[in-house]
Amino acid sequence: MSPRVRGDVRVGVVGATGLVGAEMLRILDERAFPVGELRAYASPRREGRKLPFGDGEVACQVLREGCFDALDLVIVDVDDPLALEWAPVAAAAGAKVVDNSAAFRMDSDVPLVVAEVNPEDMQSMPRNIASCPNCTTMVLVTALAPLQRAAGIDRMVVSTYQSVSGAGQVGMHELDGQWAKYDGQSERLRRAGALGDVIEPGEVWSKPIAGNVIPLAGSVKEAGYTSEEWKLVRESRKILHDDAMRVSATCVRVPVYVGHAMTANLQFHRAVSRDEVVELLRDAPGVTLVDDGKGFPTPLESAGIDPVLVGRVREDASHPGAIDLWVTGDNLRKGAALNAVQMAELLLH
Repeated sequence: MSPRVRGDVRVGVVGATGLVGAEMLRILDERAFPVGELRAYASPRREGRKLPFGDGEVACQVLREGCFDALDLVIVDVDDPLALEWAPVAAAAGAKVVDNSAAFRMDSDVPLVVAEVNPEDMQSMPRNIASCPNCTTMVLVTALAPLQRAAGIDRMVVSTYQSVSGAGQVGMHELDGQWAKYDGQSERLRRAGALGDVIEPGEVWSKPIAGNVIPLAGSVKEAGYTSEEWKLVRESRKILHDDAMRVSATCVRVPVYVGHAMTANLQFHRAVSRDEVVELLRDAPGVTLVDDGKGFPTPLESAGIDPVLVGRVREDASHPGAIDLWVTGDNLRKGAALNAVQMAELLLH
């Protein structure tokens, strides 16, 4: 059954069967986006698969010549090579494109946008393409933006705790399988280093993720930093319009299903107090300050909701004028799908 028409915007979603793509369809429905026609694109093996949308279903189709004809908006959530190939095709067909891959994020003529932070950047889209940041960057920058505007961030040191869903469905399946395998094995795990045979590589990560922490999210790049760490550094600078901001990041994968979390130690261009930070974050768009900044929100509490949660706000005892805080948010929702839909909403105005 075709879904009920809600408006006159003709929308395509590329990668509709993935974790983020499915969340996009839910959010388009929840926010009553004015969809007049919806086309869902997936891999050839999923062609014809029916996906729920609104009060009906939409059948998946494959990417082919002419598939974007007459669409107004295309949201893309696929691997970089596919995005590089097909996002320009959608733009050339006349659609505005919101891309959730890393393919165009650092292009100077493609805006990189967090809806609550720099929506004005979408006023200039020379290629008809706008990019969503990496999910970790997006969660963090939503909380940082009010502080950056008020005092300017001179340097930040960030440690992230990233859930397995950041690696997609395969990451969640690997964690599931390992939890099942290790059930009842606490004594063996307690001596894993000595026994050695417990530490077997998985398909997604080279070391077990269940009952473990892997301090290597992404692939190793220049200077020993990983791709995830460089994304956080470079994307934060671009979104906040501050190429001089000094950033050091360590990205860690943890055995959590959904929700990225991070600590941030912030030094500003002037001394900042805890009270000022609390006041700035209390009404910040997209942010929920937990227990006046004294709370300790967890990824489980952020899963399935829109705002990022901020707690553990405190003055750095080792460096007067600096601030420590904790941020967590749903990496599939705010970290990807919600922001893409919010960007699409900005294009309506």
